[in-house]
Formats: sequence, structure tokens, C-alpha cells
Amino acid sequence: MPIRSFEPLNLRASKHFMQRYRDFNTYLREIFGERVQKISLDAGLGCPNRDGTLSREGCLFCDRRGSGTGAFIDEGLSIDDQIARAKEVMQRRYKARKFIAYFQSFTNTYAPAPRLKSLYDQALAQKGMVGLSVATRPDCVDTEILALIGSYRRDYLVWLEYGLQSSHDATLRRIHRGHTVACFEKGVRMAAGQAINVCAHIILGLPGEDRDMMLETARYLSHLPIQGLKIHLLYVVKGTALAELYRKKDFRCLGRDEYANLVADVLELLPPHMVIQRLTGDPAPSELVAPAWAGEKQINLRFIQDTLQRRNTWQGKHFQTSIARE
Repeated sequence: MPIRSFEPLNLRASKHFMQRYRDFNTYLREIFGERVQKISLDAGLGCPNRDGTLSREGCLFCDRRGSGTGAFIDEGLSIDDQIARAKEVMQRRYKARKFIAYFQSFTNTYAPAPRLKSLYDQALAQKGMVGLSVATRPDCVDTEILALIGSYRRDYLVWLEYGLQSSHDATLRRIHRGHTVACFEKGVRMAAGQAINVCAHIILGLPGEDRDMMLETARYLSHLPIQGLKIHLLYVVKGTALAELYRKKDFRCLGRDEYANLVADVLELLPPHMVIQRLTGDPAPSELVAPAWAGEKQINLRFIQDTLQRRNTWQGKHFQTSIARE
């Protein structure tokens, strides 16, 4: 029996209005009737922006673990071992019985389809798995790979996560992203052709961007066939090109209040049905350079909630379906 993906939600007429946005945990409870935990996996796959195919620099903000767990690159753990270790913690802490295999580190479609199928199958074969989430770049998918990912929809909840970061090509060049906005949009529409849920990633506070540019990114995404969004704070971690810019005082981090208000601004522009999978990043304390407040995740989430309440605003408040960007 296929698992339904999402349904539009009237936030103002539902219990979600109290938290003022459509959060991922509640969305999962709507589908499965209980708590579901994502298990972050490192499959040991690379990235064309690091191996010389596009560049060896990587993105400005990306560390040697590819913004993931480092479970493979640091510890050499197999997929099975990573899942077993994570399940033990999540079952003890959250009493979770259902899980989503989240291929997070680096670019998780950057391999031939048969190898990807082997990796995905291995993860989904583990007890309690109800979903698959694959993080990748929009320039690393093709029809064969998307057909493979789409095929899992028969039995699992499936999400494809594309890193966009900004809807401005000048910014993408500045952060050494290695693809264009047009490439992202093509990848989104190809995934839509396979009825795959797409979650876009954006970063607030990128070098050279002002508030208007960040909100333009939100407007752009709000009219694409995208079902989810992750919002990240640009923080500085060790061993990145961004860390060098910060050392030279060529980059300024956002303040907590500034960030919370930007998140609220973005949420106001998004369609009410869009599932918000993340409101801020979650840096490893040992790797974080700045800002120090970025490491206070729970405080930051409460601060964002308080900002939404103080402003009496919510997701979709200023969403206009009549405004479209071709």
C-alpha cells in the first residue's frame, strides 16, 4: 500500500496554528500515528565539487565530512552499523520504533544507479524502516536515478533533498556552489515527474546577501513543486573556506534576533502546506567557530517560536498564489 506524501493544511484552522508552522515531526505523526526518527547515514560517497569533476574547493561552508555525520569517513562504519548504533540511542531516548534512512553526508546520488540501489536497499532492509530520504545536488541526478528513488514510493515515504542555498546565481558563484539556479529548477521538475517529495535547503546569511535577496529566495521556492524546506543559519566551522574569510574579518555572522526575524519573514512567504523540516543548523560543538549562539539549538528554536508569537505571524501569512516566477 503506497504511503501518502502530504496533504495541504489550513494552519489557522488546525492545532498547528499554535506552533505557527507545519513542522516535520507532526507531519510524520499524521502519516504513521507515532514518533518517527531520521537516522543520518554516511555512505562514503563523494562530491563532484570536491573530487575535481567540478572543483576541489567544495562549497564555501562545507567541512571535510560533507555536512554530515562523518560515520564512514571518520570511523569506517558500515550502513548496518550506523543504523544499529543510531537505533539504540533513539529507542532509548525517544521510544521510537519507526525510522527513516537519511543519506546525508556529501552527495548521495553520486554513483551509478546499481550501487545506489544496493545502498538504499541495505538501509531499508533494517527493521522499523518506513522511509527513505536522499540528500544530493541537483546536478547529480538523471532519469534513471530519479526512477530508482521514485520506485521506493510503493512501500516507503520518500524524500529527495536538494541543496539550493540561494536563488541568486551570483551568490551561488560566490559560495563556489558549482551549479546554477536553472539546474536546481530542472532537478525539481524532474523529481516532480516521478512524484517524489522534494525538500529544498536554503541558507540565511550568505556573503553578499541582504534581507531582500533572502526573501526573494523564499518567494522563488514557494511557487515550485516543492513539498518541504530546510532553513539553515550560515555558521562558521573549522577547516572551511568560510572560516578563513571570518578570520580575515571579511564575513559577518547574523545575530540571533536578526536570524529569528529572517526565519519568520521566510515562513510568512511559504505556502501553508509546505513541510518545514528544519529551522536552523546543528553544528558540532567541537567544530563551531562562530557565532557561539549557533550551538544552542533548543534555545534558538524557542527564540524563533517566541518571535513568531510576538509578531503574531505564521507560515503562509503573506503567501500569494497569484504571484509566480517563471
